[in-house]
Amino acid sequence: MMTEERRQKIVALLHREGRVTVANLSKIFGLSQITIRKDLRALHERRLVQRSRGGALPPSSSAMFDPSVQDKQQQHAEEKMRIAAAAAKLVSDGCCIMLDSGTTTAAIARCLKRFSSLTIVTNAINIAAEFIATDFEVILTGGSLRKNSYSLVGPIAEEVVKDMLADILFLGVDGFDVELGLTTPNLLEARLNRAMVASAKKVVAVCDSSKFAHRSHSRIVPVSALHQVITDTNLPASIAQTLRSQNIEVTLV
Repeated sequence: MMTEERRQKIVALLHREGRVTVANLSKIFGLSQITIRKDLRALHERRLVQRSRGGALPPSSSAMFDPSVQDKQQQHAEEKMRIAAAAAKLVSDGCCIMLDSGTTTAAIARCLKRFSSLTIVTNAINIAAEFIATDFEVILTGGSLRKNSYSLVGPIAEEVVKDMLADILFLGVDGFDVELGLTTPNLLEARLNRAMVASAKKVVAVCDSSKFAHRSHSRIVPVSALHQVITDTNLPASIAQTLRSQNIEVTLV
């Protein structure tokens, strides 16, 4: 079993049991307690667990579930750059591209500036700002500002998105579970993302492989709503196979 796959199983067990111990995980996986402690430390750094004496608990604060853009920018930066470059290859001049908020979609925005003619629809003020020096048509949804994510949400944003028809939606997520679906920490963000999915011809989830070990509070859509997933090569083969069996294109970079 690969390290990332084992860590995903640890997170899944934690969500099911409510608590895990180093000693029990060591028995389950047949590994030393030193290795298990390294796993829990890595998951804690990714805000997927909260370390406790002798084991780990689920993240207990909203800050751990919903980190700021500044925090997210420091996580998996190289993977996000590769994902962004692969996403840009799906775009051609004249397209209408929808970008939701997030650091991976912000990286995609920077890659899109090499095109000459695009229409960009986004609910993220930092992403809209990326295109100020371009000739693109940029549509910012409006709505209530979520300051920690630079995103606009709420009924105003949803109404604007419902009136759009995008060629491609690049959707960043906080959690990706092949059974539960795509999730995000904020209910209003989930509602807006769901409206974005309904307004796009092609829906592409863009997220690094760590997101497949995490569930957030609010479900966006089931996996069946996706056409393609772009992620990094650390994605467990079993998950890639499950997605492909549902006719979802999986691009590993």
